[in-house]
Amino acid sequence: MSKIERFEDLKCWQAARELVKEVYTMSDEGKLAGDFDTRSQLRKAALSTMNNIAEGFGRYSRKDFIRFLDTVQSSALKVQSMLYVLSDLHYLEAGSIDILRMKSMITKT
Repeated sequence: MSKIERFEDLKCWQAARELVKEVYTMSDEGKLAGDFDTRSQLRKAALSTMNNIAEGFGRYSRKDFIRFLDTVQSSALKVQSMLYVLSDLHYLEAGSIDILRMKSMITKT
């Protein structure tokens, strides 16, 4: 197995990048597009997943990286929690919410 030398090579960062892309695309749809506060909070939570992976990777300390990954998990859970609000208020189509829910899942493997 080769050593990962760039954060862009991390599968978790690649997945977080996909989450950000979907959140930004879908947050311009439906009622969510007009709720600037909720849209901004959702985008910030998604961005936090991607950026904290990169920032933690740059610390060059396993302990610091793990601390940043803990923050990543919290941000992903925040996205998941917000999806309930978006569903309850019919801000997005159910299919869009399902896609975001799947992309925000963090597995402990």
